[in-house]
Amino acid sequence: MTLQEEIREVFSGVPAQFSEKKGVTTVEYVVAERKSFLSRKKVTYIARYRIVEDAREVRFTEMLKESGSGISSGGFDDDSPSGFGFKKTTYKTGMGGREGTIEEQSNLLGSKYSYTFDFKATRAAVQKKVEDAGYAFKYQITPIGL
Repeated sequence: MTLQEEIREVFSGVPAQFSEKKGVTTVEYVVAERKSFLSRKKVTYIARYRIVEDAREVRFTEMLKESGSGISSGGFDDDSPSGFGFKKTTYKTGMGGREGTIEEQSNLLGSKYSYTFDFKATRAAVQKKVEDAGYAFKYQITPIGL
């Protein structure tokens, strides 16, 4: 089994979509989704990696993308007027990547919407497959230079 197939196997338990462009493989899948009559919110996990055969290394990056469309009633907090609102989130990351479980809670149409997703477990599984194949695992915070 090739290294590409080994890495794809890590994502076999989720309905992930794979694409490849200029040697960079992108893995995307929806972590959480909330639909209502006039709005839709979606959180997508995106991982990108490149297998560099000459250097025998895999360059890897990951992120969460939150998107939404439609009209909300009350926004994200009680102070927002109906149909308008925004939310700002911050987090810290180091050279080793995001750690542990990420918890996201939003108010959508008056009800709480939450999910948990463990970046570390997914990244660790990919790293193990890469190192077992004799390659170096290089984590990057951004996809620049991937």
